[in-house]
Amino acid sequence: MWTHKAWQGRLVAHPLPAPERLRHYAGWCTAVEGNTTFYATPSRETVSVWAQQTDPAFGFVLKLPRVVTHERRLGAVDEPLRAFLDAIEPLGPRAQALWIQLPGSFAPGDVAALARFLRRLPPTHRYAVEVRHPAFFVDASAAQLLVRTLAATDTEWIPFDTTTFFARPPTSDAERDAWTKKPRMPLRSAALTDRPIVRYLGRDDPDQTSAGWQRWVDTVVGWLREGRSPTFFVHTPDNADAPVFARRFHDEVRARVPALAPLPRPAPVQPLTLF
Repeated sequence: MWTHKAWQGRLVAHPLPAPERLRHYAGWCTAVEGNTTFYATPSRETVSVWAQQTDPAFGFVLKLPRVVTHERRLGAVDEPLRAFLDAIEPLGPRAQALWIQLPGSFAPGDVAALARFLRRLPPTHRYAVEVRHPAFFVDASAAQLLVRTLAATDTEWIPFDTTTFFARPPTSDAERDAWTKKPRMPLRSAALTDRPIVRYLGRDDPDQTSAGWQRWVDTVVGWLREGRSPTFFVHTPDNADAPVFARRFHDEVRARVPALAPLPRPAPVQPLTLF
């Protein structure tokens, strides 16, 4: 995600060699979603470069490979899972959570497979699950079954809040494209662990995006006051200004929780000169 083309020359310097782009992104935000790991497991050498570009406190929320979650649906996955865990080992503490995004067809009847999978995972990592089947959000018994399963292994439930995005019809090409691809998920805002993770999808319009996250400001402030350490990811249909929105969200939370550490100062987009 840190190589997003729309950020180059606007939010991060350009041109930048690929191995330096993560370092510049880390000047904007203190965590990143590792979505590319869903499509292919990176080499240890690549992951070592990620570690070299980031502070140990920087967090990667890395998605498990689709062969594990979507193709084999958590069964007979020892080999690809072992390869993935070996590849990300150089991150050390930067591997904030391993993100188990399950397909929309993964229903309450499949929770037993999830329970078996979670029990077999090494305790050296934290885990977070994202489900997309509607029953987990509208059927109380299904939700309770999932919560019990996750709680048994101290696993978080990641909500993907798309309610603001789908509140109004799309008005741009980027919104129309996202309209056909993003899941229409009911709102869920309960944390199961001391490190909740939230994914939020806004709109092209900055005011609509910030208006939609106000309830999350309240929730995150509450979590911080309870001693939790939440991570909040902000998305928009084209993500062109996502780091800017993320910092704006952080500013709103910090205005109410002054003890919250400030975000780092982004590196200049243009080289500094004497004149």
